[in-house]
Amino acid sequence: MVSNQLKFNDICMKIDPVNRGIYRKTLRGEGLVRSEIIVKESDLLVLADREIAGAVREILITERDRLERYIAGHPEFRDTLAPIGVPATAPAIVRSMAAAGATAGVGPMAAVAGAICDAVAAGIGAQVRELIIENGGDLFVRVARERVVGIFAGDAGAPALGLRLRPEHGARGICTSSGRIGHSLSFGDSAAATVVAGSAALADAAATAVGNRVRGAQGIREGLAAARAISGVLGAVILRGGELGAWGEVELVDLAEAPA
Repeated sequence: MVSNQLKFNDICMKIDPVNRGIYRKTLRGEGLVRSEIIVKESDLLVLADREIAGAVREILITERDRLERYIAGHPEFRDTLAPIGVPATAPAIVRSMAAAGATAGVGPMAAVAGAICDAVAAGIGAQVRELIIENGGDLFVRVARERVVGIFAGDAGAPALGLRLRPEHGARGICTSSGRIGHSLSFGDSAAATVVAGSAALADAAATAVGNRVRGAQGIREGLAAARAISGVLGAVILRGGELGAWGEVELVDLAEAPA
């Protein structure tokens, strides 16, 4: 069990504690109740239109337990870097991760942070109108007014670039892979490969797949092509070597001029 837990923890922690503090300053959430919920290695920032910290904690404990129990009995689910099938009787969070990994062409653990966000959001349901869940830099968002979130690329200070979110977009996942910062496994060299999708699990897995393709002078072009090829991905933004590429349903803004 000890080795299982270490593997799980390493993949969950995408932004180290120092960078997490910088990044979370960009999630100001004017008018929303802000809570930080920590259960073992899961460290969530939750912004909602009312207090839901207790409910989030209960859901997080339950979902982690289901996932950890499945991993204990199926270590290949944890270890593989390729898509893997799971039985129909597997917990919903396991099936979500497996499906996201299969769609993006990566292992299911590439979707773990996003899948946890999705599971918490599903458990909260209609208790709140507006909900933002951040888990290691990966986001589930459902906004009731225009918001902006930053793309953190590990440079000194706060992010300078953000994505505008609008209520009419509905629920979305916004996840980032980096070849420079964090503990997530990436075979690419991007400063940030950010993906927008209809779920956080898919955005998480797709960000890994896209980030893996960003290597060398043609990395941005190849990464965006990879994003376009993944069913369900709505858009992508890639930062590498002082260059930027974007595709799809993304609206970039200067954070210095953005609202909360």
